[in-house]
Amino acid sequence: MIVPTNKPGNRSPWQGPVEGPVDAQGRAVITPDKPYDEDLALYDVAIARIQKGENYYDFIVAEQRGRNYPVNPGIAVRLPTLAYIDAMLGTRGQMAAAMALMLAIIAVWWRRLGTDGGRVQRLGAALVFVGASLQLNRHYFPLHELWSGGLIALSFGLHRIGRNGQGGRWVAAFIAAALALAIRELALPYVLLMAVFALWNRNLRESAAWIALIVLFFAGLALHLSLIARDVLPGDPQGPPWLVMRGMAGWLVNIVQSSNLRWLPHFLAGPAVVLMTFGWLGWRSRSGVAGFLLCAGYGLAFMIVGRWDNFYWGAMIAPVMFAGLVFAPRALAQLVAAARGPVPN
Repeated sequence: MIVPTNKPGNRSPWQGPVEGPVDAQGRAVITPDKPYDEDLALYDVAIARIQKGENYYDFIVAEQRGRNYPVNPGIAVRLPTLAYIDAMLGTRGQMAAAMALMLAIIAVWWRRLGTDGGRVQRLGAALVFVGASLQLNRHYFPLHELWSGGLIALSFGLHRIGRNGQGGRWVAAFIAAALALAIRELALPYVLLMAVFALWNRNLRESAAWIALIVLFFAGLALHLSLIARDVLPGDPQGPPWLVMRGMAGWLVNIVQSSNLRWLPHFLAGPAVVLMTFGWLGWRSRSGVAGFLLCAGYGLAFMIVGRWDNFYWGAMIAPVMFAGLVFAPRALAQLVAAARGPVPN
């Protein structure tokens, strides 16, 4: 049950990544009429057209329809934020931004784990590096989940949970989360969790900021959908459903295939995902609880929502999950101790 399995006929993730399509044996195949990845090719075209001065909403529906991608419902069309950022930065700017984001993630988590010090800090930072290093894969720079997931890891590392408005630090985390949400709406569960924790701990100013961000996001999303709807034709078919109930396979495959766990055999990668999630409970703090709820919440969502070809959604949460692995031995020890404890009358 905890070994990730692929859709029949798909390439096995532990065969390693390739920069293009694959044949039935999992070998890379590059053909002139088949882009290395059709999703990324669409995003590359959008970036190129913006660089030429075109408005995203003037071409994106027709471009997406012409490539046989659904435009109905409108949420199937990506938000324009990343396309404009990538167009502005160019290739070298994207490489610099990816390097800066990866180093920032490692730095904030090094500091975040400093309260535990010693082995936990060193090993935790190394694990965070393993998770964040995927940011440097230049072929995936147009992928929204890559950047949004990295920003979630940065935001969570920056965040400090206060109580009654005292002792917390959240402004920098808020800015990173807002950018993650502007890039990909799948960052919304993280923002909702931060709002709930702020309310629970009676941090009123912080909770007001998170709630305002959520309201602003839905207003922006409504505008986005209205601009898409004007170009949707009556004959445009509905896209395939996302509610497919893949169960444990949905959770494990999404995380493994969208992270460096894909290098591991399945019988190691699957249990690693479980340990990375439940390991957060070994960090006996409010941040540990938040980390567990964050990873488990996305895991539950992946069990219910998302098709096989949506595995890359796992990049939304995979970078931050690696930090939880450093607390797994502690969590397992606590579990064993609790199991061996006296049975209450």
